[in-house]
Amino acid sequence: MLSTLVIKKLNQAIVIMIAISVGIVFGFFIGVSFHTLPLTKIWVPTNPKGAERLPSGIVSSESDLYLRRLWGLPRQDLDNKPKYLVTFTVGYDLRNNIDKAVKKFSDNFTIVLFHYDGRTTEWDNFEWSKRAIHISARKQTKWWYAKRFLHPDIIAPYDYIFVWDEDLGTEHFDAEEYIKIIRKYGLEISQPGLEPNKKMPWQMTKRRTDSEVHKYAEEKPGWCSDPHSPPCAAFVEIMAPVFSRDAWRCVWHMIQNDLVHGWGLDFALQKCVDPAYEKIGVVDSQWIVHQTIPSLGNQVRLRCRREWNMFNARLNNAEKAYYRSLGIDPSNNITQGQR
Repeated sequence: MLSTLVIKKLNQAIVIMIAISVGIVFGFFIGVSFHTLPLTKIWVPTNPKGAERLPSGIVSSESDLYLRRLWGLPRQDLDNKPKYLVTFTVGYDLRNNIDKAVKKFSDNFTIVLFHYDGRTTEWDNFEWSKRAIHISARKQTKWWYAKRFLHPDIIAPYDYIFVWDEDLGTEHFDAEEYIKIIRKYGLEISQPGLEPNKKMPWQMTKRRTDSEVHKYAEEKPGWCSDPHSPPCAAFVEIMAPVFSRDAWRCVWHMIQNDLVHGWGLDFALQKCVDPAYEKIGVVDSQWIVHQTIPSLGNQVRLRCRREWNMFNARLNNAEKAYYRSLGIDPSNNITQGQR
């Protein structure tokens, strides 16, 4: 009996010693790692996607296209912060036309040239070219560039964004006056009126001589089932559109990454402002001339039309899916574009 009691106490002592040893070892590792393990990890779900691990105070979610120095203090880099942005998609052959156009835009504008022919340094013959931003990719379109280089968070500082073609006559256009007018009329999406010619497909974008701005037009019979919808209202073309910051954020997301010609966007712009028939318009008192320089071969035109059909199908399918997710019959809610 005595020996059994001794063995039992011995076993208890061994268990206690083992427990103490394990505790010491565990405590040692905790102590060693204490200074390397954070008490709490940072996780801010309201930060932009991918930046949740950063403290909010260091997150810089927007940028700009301001050119900065390589020396001195950052706060002293900029003598002027342009409020507006204008982009032209250009080839060197039309350099003189672009020179005339750029001179219609004041120092309040950041100038960006998208070069589809790969020629950039030759433009330095123009004084303004040295302060412009030049982006080059051969044989790419305006909307290819816009999708890749005009992300809304990159151009967030600019109140208005001009996304223009290269073949526009600007003799009767002044950008600062244009800005005043679209502010006055509350236009979120707009374009200058086009000097009438025989090839104009739309009445809406034709310049009128009896108004400063117009938002409605009469088209061919049967073209407008709703007078508040394109192409009779809420409509501008894609050769010389002007967008407010908020409107561009919506439009940018609607531009399809693989559809590079932008056909179909003109009828869909109405989805980005409300009411579209009031916030989309044409400025008559500041007008331009579309010089319609031939640049599209038959294969390119075929691609344009195919893209238009693809864009329209994607948009309609997306809207149908949305309405069905709400238990709504989509047949009465789809806006059909036309070309």
